[in-house]
Amino acid sequence: MRRTEVAIDFEYASGDSMFLQLMDDGREARPQRQLTDRLLFAVLPDAGSASAGARRRQELRTKHRLRGKAIATERLHVTLHHVGDFAGLPEDIVAKTCAVASAVPMWPFTVEFNGALSFRGRSGNWPLVLQGDDGVFGLLVLQQRLGKAMEIAGLGRANPHYMPHMTLLYGDQVVAEESVRPIGWAVHEFVLVHSLLGRSRYNVLARFPLRAQA
Repeated sequence: MRRTEVAIDFEYASGDSMFLQLMDDGREARPQRQLTDRLLFAVLPDAGSASAGARRRQELRTKHRLRGKAIATERLHVTLHHVGDFAGLPEDIVAKTCAVASAVPMWPFTVEFNGALSFRGRSGNWPLVLQGDDGVFGLLVLQQRLGKAMEIAGLGRANPHYMPHMTLLYGDQVVAEESVRPIGWAVHEFVLVHSLLGRSRYNVLARFPLRAQA
């Protein structure tokens, strides 16, 4: 495991973010911590595959006349496991999470996405994603191993209904499942991502090279 702090369109702001609430009689209630920071594990596409993802996004946007918020090319990723949302960056959780993730055995593999569709979402804000069939098997195995290890350590719950995907944009219309020109890359690592909620920015905190079990 390599601990890094590589910013991707990110301006780091330290410290807890808090807000005050007033009780019915006007007295100040105990400050409530506002959730501002998210930790998650992800697989990142290489530069060429990220650019290909941006091209597929534009092709689908044009084909279906979609409007909506696009995910920046440098922020395209495949989520593996959601650790949790916090008020400020919890260094103890980061350390524990890294220790568990570094012990997860997994061989390098190739991922390929060859389809697109809209996931369920708020009306007018449907996630348009890339998905795959046999080409996402490695992601499924990695997610299961990582999720199980994290759940045992008390770091979030494993998702039994996990569907590997890469979100391209949040569109104003629903797109039915369709085939697209494949996008694939060799996966040699997964990363721990620190996302600032509501700011559309994230920071890669650590990288975990894939390796077969000894």
